[in-house]
Amino acid sequence: MLATKITQKYQATIPLKVRKLLNLHASDYVRFEIIDGKVIISKIEPFDIEYYKALEKTLSEWSSKEDEEAYRDL
Repeated sequence: MLATKITQKYQATIPLKVRKLLNLHASDYVRFEIIDGKVIISKIEPFDIEYYKALEKTLSEWSSKEDEEAYRDL
């Protein structure tokens, strides 16, 4: 079992075994999911905003008035 102490600011050190398993480094982000009363921690992969902005432009071909009418019932 791995354990750590919570500080007065509610901070905790992630144990080395967990950091290695998740390949965590300083400045990485983690998320917490609560499932059936248990907490799951996982690493969040970096979000490349420029890539997704570029993709957004390619999706505009399906945003016409005709497309809205054709796909409205789906």
